[in-house]
Amino acid sequence: MTPFSAAQRTRVTMLDVAQRAGVSKASVSRFIGDDRALLSDAIALRIEQAIEQLGYRPNQMARGLKRGRTRLIGMLVADIRNPYSIAVMHGVETACRQHGYSLVVCNTDRDDEQERKHLAALRSYNIEGLIVNTLGHHLDQLLELQREMPLVLVDRKVEPLHSDLVGLDNPAAVRMAVEHLEQQGYREVLLVSEACDGTSSRQERLDSFKHEIARHPALTGAVLELSDALEPRLQAFLAKPGPKAVFCANGVATLACTRALKALDCNLFGDIGLIALDDLDWYPLVGNGITALAQPTELIGASAFDCLLKRLRGDTAPTRTLDFLPQLIIRGSTQRPYT
Repeated sequence: MTPFSAAQRTRVTMLDVAQRAGVSKASVSRFIGDDRALLSDAIALRIEQAIEQLGYRPNQMARGLKRGRTRLIGMLVADIRNPYSIAVMHGVETACRQHGYSLVVCNTDRDDEQERKHLAALRSYNIEGLIVNTLGHHLDQLLELQREMPLVLVDRKVEPLHSDLVGLDNPAAVRMAVEHLEQQGYREVLLVSEACDGTSSRQERLDSFKHEIARHPALTGAVLELSDALEPRLQAFLAKPGPKAVFCANGVATLACTRALKALDCNLFGDIGLIALDDLDWYPLVGNGITALAQPTELIGASAFDCLLKRLRGDTAPTRTLDFLPQLIIRGSTQRPYT
């Protein structure tokens, strides 16, 4: 076989293959498409040999555009550095691959201008569907894309978009956390969260926390958003009498609190309990382990793609919301406090 460089291969055309095989261009098109069964074995063999000899590589994107199918799925994420985003994205990508699709991921980095540029880029790629995990500040673009293709939201609601939504059952997750802390004997609970900033899931957790504290008279609750004042606020909380615990609303808050408590020379987890929403790989390595509410992130990602695939196949049912329950993983950070 004659070796060909990548540059040489890109110059080989379907017509070159047809001429080498002594067949029509239409026959080559059938061979590399979905109609190979229409060709005789002899013609198929000649085309196969010509492709191998010439080093021909079909332009799959061009073929997809011609057929109106690119088999590309777009995904817009707010912060690709967030472990939650990575885990969900992996679930989406795995499901895409299993069904013959490829995933194009765009990270807005929580920047509105980047979101605008990425939405324009995704549209130019002729994606067949879009999965969105961001604030959705460019509603006009999103609504325009929604008119052209199926769109599924992950974790965050964007109210004007009437789309399928896949995420966590936040009220149930908060209820599980608060009930566990009460059963373990804690009486002061501090919820630490990133700023809501229009993020529906964070607001749901905050509202649910206030609701659950009101339902449990034995508990006193307070809320703290991440800021430069985290250490002094935690220090003031540590000074409170009685058994107390911090409830971190996501992995970012958990890391920030763990660092701050270490800096305060806190006895982890004797002076204070800690429970986290999300379960990250490093949690078992801190002290005697951080108790966590593990989100089924792979399932969330796979389910988001499944919703999208159903819509791509013509499903016109009313929009659905899939809220998954977390798994409570009890470790040493919520050991029963001394009273």
